[in-house]
Amino acid sequence: MEKNIILAGVGGQGILSVAYVIDNAALDAGLQLKQAEVHGMAQRGGAVQSHLRYADHEIHSDLVPTGRADLIISVEPLEALRYWHLLAPTGWVVASITPYVNIPDYPPPDRVLEELASFGQVVLVDTAQLARAAGNLRAQNMAVVGAASPLLDFSQEQLLKVVRQLFAAKGSKVVDVNCRAFTYGRSAGLLFRRLVDGGLHPQQALRLCQKFAPETVDPDRAEGWLDAVRARPEALERLLATEGVVSCDQPALPA
Repeated sequence: MEKNIILAGVGGQGILSVAYVIDNAALDAGLQLKQAEVHGMAQRGGAVQSHLRYADHEIHSDLVPTGRADLIISVEPLEALRYWHLLAPTGWVVASITPYVNIPDYPPPDRVLEELASFGQVVLVDTAQLARAAGNLRAQNMAVVGAASPLLDFSQEQLLKVVRQLFAAKGSKVVDVNCRAFTYGRSAGLLFRRLVDGGLHPQQALRLCQKFAPETVDPDRAEGWLDAVRARPEALERLLATEGVVSCDQPALPA
């Protein structure tokens, strides 16, 4: 078993914290680990990235070869696009859709999202919405880790254990916020994929996930919502056009 991961984002988004969670979960599981330093502009807003590799055998290099990345985890959508050339044919992208506009010619966010949605093996989550619901916008990085967690080789509890360790010194409130962000991200990512695998276009699936109050998101409700959309596809756009959020618990499209 071997997993090659690219971590991406911009300065100030907590890429080191993302690495810490995955690194320590791998070490706790008794796996071999190598991680390159986080490279990029040290100042906030500069592009940053790191290579992370773990395996059940010896790893000889800390750099992921071109075409060998199993997973790109990005806390910023445009940064996810920067490293697609490193992906293996079977690789996955897990990305926040919340842009960090750090360059004057940043492309239109809708165009970035369209590019991300065109990639078949992708998980997209609205980390700003999820982190805000968890209690702190700065927890977006943990929402991304949560969304990526089903593609890692560790249980939810193994990863949450490390999240608690990481933030323990900052007090129980900060721990709880980041654990909630992780949990919300995991649920949103799983729901997104089940909706896409059930036939929704990725952009529709994302908009529907955004329509749900994060604390109510349940991946097991995906089939019910898919059945409702199949029965009345025209009603989905009416739901998405309404203001506010709804509960994911009971599939219900407007008349």
